[in-house]
Amino acid sequence: MLARQFDALVDEAESGIDFDGLLVARADDGGYTFATPGHEATDLSETELHAHAADSPYVTNWYFWEREVQRHDSPRRAFLRRAEAAADHDPGERYDALHDGLVTEWGQLRIEATVDPETGDRRYDVRHVDDADHAVADLDAHHDPLEAREIAKHTDDGMYRPLKPATNMPTGWVFPDLDWRDAVETVELFLPATVANWYREQQGELDVDHWADTMERQTGIYGVVEELPREAVEWVAEAACDDSQCTKRREWQYSADDELAADGGTGVYPCREPCSLVVAAGRKWTKLEEEEPREYTFHLTPSEKEQVEGIVDAVADGRVDEIREADVYEDANRYRTRYLRAKLFDDHGDLGGVPTDPEEHDDHDADHDDE
Repeated sequence: MLARQFDALVDEAESGIDFDGLLVARADDGGYTFATPGHEATDLSETELHAHAADSPYVTNWYFWEREVQRHDSPRRAFLRRAEAAADHDPGERYDALHDGLVTEWGQLRIEATVDPETGDRRYDVRHVDDADHAVADLDAHHDPLEAREIAKHTDDGMYRPLKPATNMPTGWVFPDLDWRDAVETVELFLPATVANWYREQQGELDVDHWADTMERQTGIYGVVEELPREAVEWVAEAACDDSQCTKRREWQYSADDELAADGGTGVYPCREPCSLVVAAGRKWTKLEEEEPREYTFHLTPSEKEQVEGIVDAVADGRVDEIREADVYEDANRYRTRYLRAKLFDDHGDLGGVPTDPEEHDDHDADHDDE
């Protein structure tokens, strides 16, 4: 145990220490009491106190949380305590587990905490959950939390990620040796506001902005979103807020007294309002919902109908890239889909030769006559 830790212990003993199973106090006659679960010693001299405290994980644990992290009522402290299941295990049990590494998941982030048993200092390894079994040497190592912002901008395929909690966080990187400050900052840069909103929810203080209230505040080109029908908002939530699309757990509803039936997901951290991506998409959906339905007649075989349904499912579930060219039994197989297009689409790109707009039929006929 470092001298500064023992000096702090003696100083705090004057007012008494009661933290994570550690009890230290100084009596009026100058004697010290030192107690941990299963161990208690009283009327100790300062030298004797040092001997009892020297190899105790309860002391280094107290120093780390009370003198290093501090700030009891803060999101970062609560998050770090969660990362090592501090509420469930005393320091003795935790130090044994931390020696090998305690792992927690935060969306698509994997956070592994370890401890220096002599000082109580924690170190953190932050990486994508899919890279759990990779050695640090096999990943792109980073040490500056600010680099997380750049990593999070694009998918593995190089596509821009407008929604940071989306389930397409890139892989292949690691922040292998962070202190507690940098660990929290790294997490917050990958997944902004998730720690703060999780903490506020834990405290019963999460303020939720529901769909109706949020859309009422939209102005300019997004003002039309307020006109989206209630039924369509269900489809919005089903399309965008499922676990397969976002790692947040949707807490907003249509309104405070009108709950949506769509599944809100199971993420550890809450979504307190419709995100900017949902608002932007909602504008397009509002425009689409203004169209009047029309009746079209197509002639499909039963297998072709099922294939169209399978293509929609594959695109919606993001499985298209997983289907190999040789998988011709898959509905969304490239060659099978191209065959369907060759068979059913005319030269104008109309399914079954049926124009989207009836007036287009006359234009098509006129083009045919000119030929």
